[in-house]
Amino acid sequence: MSRSLRSDPPETTVTGMESPTGPRDRLRAWLREHLSYAVSEFTAATALVVLFIALSLASPHFLTADNLFNIGSQTAVIAIIAVAQTMIIITKGIDLSVGSVAALAGVVGAIVVRDLGFSVWEATVVAIGVGAAAGLVNGLLVASARLPPFIATLGMMSAGRGLVFIITGAVGVYSLPESFQLLGNGEIAGIPFAIVITAVVALAAGFLLSQSRFGQHVYAMGSNLEAARRAGIPVRRNLTAVYVLAGALVGLGGMVAASRVSSGQPNYGIGLELDVIAAAVIGGASLFGGQGRIAGTLIGAFLIALVRNGSVLLGINIHYQQVIVGLIIWAAVYFDQYRRRRLEARG
Repeated sequence: MSRSLRSDPPETTVTGMESPTGPRDRLRAWLREHLSYAVSEFTAATALVVLFIALSLASPHFLTADNLFNIGSQTAVIAIIAVAQTMIIITKGIDLSVGSVAALAGVVGAIVVRDLGFSVWEATVVAIGVGAAAGLVNGLLVASARLPPFIATLGMMSAGRGLVFIITGAVGVYSLPESFQLLGNGEIAGIPFAIVITAVVALAAGFLLSQSRFGQHVYAMGSNLEAARRAGIPVRRNLTAVYVLAGALVGLGGMVAASRVSSGQPNYGIGLELDVIAAAVIGGASLFGGQGRIAGTLIGAFLIALVRNGSVLLGINIHYQQVIVGLIIWAAVYFDQYRRRRLEARG
């Protein structure tokens, strides 16, 4: 599984980084780490179940087939982009451009379908390419130009949104064929196609992070970038690759979002950064780097989707929804800090 590598006692691990001395100490460290993940995921899952039950009792419309289908599609978009955000957060970075890049990818995908006659699958490849290109720019700015991730992605957030408005003239892209709705509203054996896409993305990302050498390097870079560099890890290449891969997932998420409403919306994704960061942090990803799992992120994504959906059903003002998400982020980050302090004290 994923390794959260620390800069405590200078010993050697399988990744060439730092670790406790003997097998017993390594076992204790491994148990502490995975218990920490388990506690985070259990807490998030408990909150998810409680909220689900509460909404079921509070609104007669919550458990309807149409609403559950809507929740599934809404969760899919948040989850796909939250997976991308989780990968970046593990490297001790942050991506503020996901909303703008998702909007840009969705708009470009809609345009090539409407104006160039592309199929929805060809348009999806184009949208993924748009996201990957934006991720490449972010990655080069962070890894090669050594800009702080906050600044690099803040610039991309502004540039991406500007490009969306330039391309569309601030007008949505409509008159799309019915087939364009496949990703967002289609079904496979009664299962929303968006959920199937999310499951494939989550499984692939989880395997990449937990079972590959690249995944080990991602956790190592987030734990201690300089130590990772000294251990011979190709930091620039791997860090750039993380942003490119994350950007590709954001592009995919943007295409699914556009498919849901059968249009390319230049205003889509404003504030999306909050939701995906909240989903990742709720699921146990640490803003201090080196920690995070895809399973926890999925739980966090479902929780955020339920908050959004339940607020609409109960007639809660959208501005109060933002307050609720902000409170959730505060609580999740505070819990992360508390957990890290406990682990360091016991270490």
